[in-house]
Amino acid sequence: MTGEPLRVPLRADVLLHLPIVLAASSSGMGGGSGAIAPGFMGVTLLCVGKLRERYYADAAAEYVKRLRRLMPVTLAEVPDESEPAKPLAVLQERVLRREGDRILSYIAQGVYVIALCAEGAQWTSPEFADKLQGLFTRGKSDVTFVIGGSLGLHEDVLNRADERLSMGRLTFPHTLARVMLLEQLFRAAKINAGERYHK
Repeated sequence: MTGEPLRVPLRADVLLHLPIVLAASSSGMGGGSGAIAPGFMGVTLLCVGKLRERYYADAAAEYVKRLRRLMPVTLAEVPDESEPAKPLAVLQERVLRREGDRILSYIAQGVYVIALCAEGAQWTSPEFADKLQGLFTRGKSDVTFVIGGSLGLHEDVLNRADERLSMGRLTFPHTLARVMLLEQLFRAAKINAGERYHK
């Protein structure tokens, strides 16, 4: 599905952006009408590949449902490439570049991008909440978090990012990282709303 996120009234002063899936073509030419463009105060998760495991998909859906009450959120997916049978650098670079081209084709100018990668900054949950609130306060109303595939993110995507975020020094599957990020977004939204959250 491509096009603008579906919007339905939540309250008189709030529009809820229901999560949708944006699928780029396998050739990577997925821009145009499907591009993530500025225009609303909320977050987008732009991910490589689908959540094929039911337990990850269920967990992600649950946190999206909880987030809807506090913050507009959009999910976007671009197709992943098959991991090379041999761990050759040239083959891995080809995979990363193809996936990276698809990611970049969906990011419009003006969108604030935070890429998840091992060398990124590590924030506590209150720091993460402060970061989001600070971005929105400074007018960065469109924040896109990018999660790569099994090989990570291409250098071009990392260079496009305004900031880089790490989930910690441990290694996690990229599919689990999506669930973890959604949980932290929900936690940050609760903190910023002045609600109780589990420490």
